[in-house]
Amino acid sequence: MTLLVERRMPDLRLAGFTLGIWLASLAALHLSAGLGLFLGAAGLIAAGILVLLRRQLRAARWIAVAVVLGAGCGAISTAARLSVREAPALVALLESGEPVEVELIVRDDPRLLPGGAGPPTYLVAVELRTVKAGEAAPVRLAARALVLGSDPGWRGLLPGQRVITVGRLMPPRPGDLRAAVISARKPPELRGRPSWAQRGAGVLRDGLQRACEPLPDKPGGLLPGLVVGDTSRLDPALEEEFRTTGMTHLTAVSGTNVAILIGVVLFLVRRTRAGPLICAVVCAVALVGFVLLARPSPSVVRAGAMGTIGLLALASGRQRAAVPALAAAAAVLLAADPELAADAGFALSVLATAGLLLLAPVWRDGLRRRGCPAGVAEALAVPAAAQVACGPVVTALSGTISLISVPANLLAVPAIAPATLAGVAAAVISPFWPAAAEFLAWIGHWPTAWLVLVAHTGARVPSGAVPWPGGATGGLLLAVVTVAFLVAARKAVVRRLAAIVALGAMLGALPVRLLASGWPPPQWLVVACAVGQGDAVVLPAGAGRAVVIDAGPEPDAVDRCLRRLGVREVVLLAVSHFHADHIGGVSGVFRDRRVNAVIGPDWPEPAAGRSAVESAAGEAGVALRVAGPGWTWTIGELRLDVLGPGVPLRGTNSDPNNNSLILRAVVSGRSVLLLGDAETEQQDDLVSRFGPAGLRADVLKVAHHGSALQSAELLDAVDPAVALVSAGRDNDYGHPNGPLLSLLVRDGARVLRTDEMGDIAAVAAPGGLAVAARGDPPA
Repeated sequence: MTLLVERRMPDLRLAGFTLGIWLASLAALHLSAGLGLFLGAAGLIAAGILVLLRRQLRAARWIAVAVVLGAGCGAISTAARLSVREAPALVALLESGEPVEVELIVRDDPRLLPGGAGPPTYLVAVELRTVKAGEAAPVRLAARALVLGSDPGWRGLLPGQRVITVGRLMPPRPGDLRAAVISARKPPELRGRPSWAQRGAGVLRDGLQRACEPLPDKPGGLLPGLVVGDTSRLDPALEEEFRTTGMTHLTAVSGTNVAILIGVVLFLVRRTRAGPLICAVVCAVALVGFVLLARPSPSVVRAGAMGTIGLLALASGRQRAAVPALAAAAAVLLAADPELAADAGFALSVLATAGLLLLAPVWRDGLRRRGCPAGVAEALAVPAAAQVACGPVVTALSGTISLISVPANLLAVPAIAPATLAGVAAAVISPFWPAAAEFLAWIGHWPTAWLVLVAHTGARVPSGAVPWPGGATGGLLLAVVTVAFLVAARKAVVRRLAAIVALGAMLGALPVRLLASGWPPPQWLVVACAVGQGDAVVLPAGAGRAVVIDAGPEPDAVDRCLRRLGVREVVLLAVSHFHADHIGGVSGVFRDRRVNAVIGPDWPEPAAGRSAVESAAGEAGVALRVAGPGWTWTIGELRLDVLGPGVPLRGTNSDPNNNSLILRAVVSGRSVLLLGDAETEQQDDLVSRFGPAGLRADVLKVAHHGSALQSAELLDAVDPAVALVSAGRDNDYGHPNGPLLSLLVRDGARVLRTDEMGDIAAVAAPGGLAVAARGDPPA
């Protein structure tokens, strides 16, 4: 009986202290350093008072003391680091906006930012050491910063490399410890070399990438991400599928990888009959080496800290207390780096481990008592416990509850260990025996291909996720529901009732969701995708087929919209003009779908945007064709006519905008006018050439995201019943314009906005038009 009680009541003495540090650090990140110090001191004083009142508090005193003491420590440690970014000299340089020379130490691998038609931009996490403006004395400090570098010289830098560059300081976003964002237009000037350990890790990582080059794109790009966290070749569509199926933790290295590697090393060392001390030393070397190889990301650091505590317990010969070890590791990491308090990956890592320690053993043993085989019980309990523990955070981020994450992760379990071991072995031997490294990578790509298949299939399961409130409110609500259910489920009658309710809900609701999923709405005529501050419009062209006009600013958003609409073939991609907010996501249109033709206006600017479209089309085996007035295209019940540009307009407010491709579509007898980013000059030209009769339309895709540069004559001529406005939430351009929206409403149009409603659609209805919105606009 004693053993049973101890097993069901784990040692949670440090959990309160860790929770206090976590919450206080998260709050203090959004406060000034002075206020954070004040709150920290108040927390420490309150903890002292609670200790003095121990007789009155009795059993609850240690929990309260631990939480308050942790809050005080968390607020003080966060405030101490915030004081660096509030240094008067640094604030003055930020406010001046002058170019500065900065000395930096690279802290992580440079990352290429996605999308855009211009030159590539690299995001580099660095530590600021000196900042010098003009002839003034340099400001010396040690503060975190981010570099936005457009020169290719940033690409090959290694962590630990010291560099000097020139750029402008921009203020950081609130909620983290970075002191500045540096916009660097010049190449970095190297100073010295990174450490031998980082150089060695860089060689191994590059070797693994070379070994994976002959492999198919998707498993070959996933294997380095799974093994060492290198996602430079990871297919964005595959990453989205992993996110949809709740397997996103497998696209980067995590504590699972550390556990697999250390477990194998420990098994091999123990086969030599080595003692606890030797085992601990060998495992420590392997642990340090793997952390350096994988780079110290939050999940790897957490796993490394847990491994260190476990090794200390192993060396001392004492039984490892897993839950206190997790709490201690999280508390130490939060005190050392308060920014982890706001890191979703760190939260997921800690919660997943907590679920494995607290829930999985209970559920496994419960299944075994009911006759389930030991291996099957373990395989079922582990992913279920991890998913339940992580559910509130995942839901807060996504606004949905995944119904397929547990079975998907269960199917993924057998592939993780062989892929990890083969990948690590390939990286280690790649500098000495490249052919063997390629062979090991080839072996590792088979279990990785299984992970790709699971994610690809799971992402396409109908109704695989159900909507739930997002953000902190939705996460806390699900956490309360989860805890309440876990407590209540200790009674058999509650478990039976829950099983009956869940089964009834599935049998009753699933067929409804399958037959009437809600999106796309039946008889839809046009959909404006929520792609942020940009345009992407879709017209139906048959089952699984569509015409796409523009591609938005980045690939993932338009790809997701087309997936939601079930578009597998794009019969025509029309580009209104070549600004980045209309073509930056063009590669997302081509992802895993056939594109038959691409058209655009006869206008050369911006040259980088036109080149990006030509390149994407060329890779798919099609050419960018010029379309002008008189060009007509018909498929099924869809007809497209090009109305503009007419005579090229030069010297306007924006020549690319005022030479946009203007399309008139007729879908099932309803007309849609798509104006691109046409401004007043091109709109007036349309009215003069076609007159009101030639511009009348049932649906208007409002020009230029609803800017103020609109022709009243054109709006009167079109006289739409529905007006679709594509704009980004809280954009810096003031789009859409308030008076314009008021004018459209006064003239009788129903106005729908992607920044408020997400994907929006005009729908054919008996006797008129209807509108529909999917919700969930991008942040």
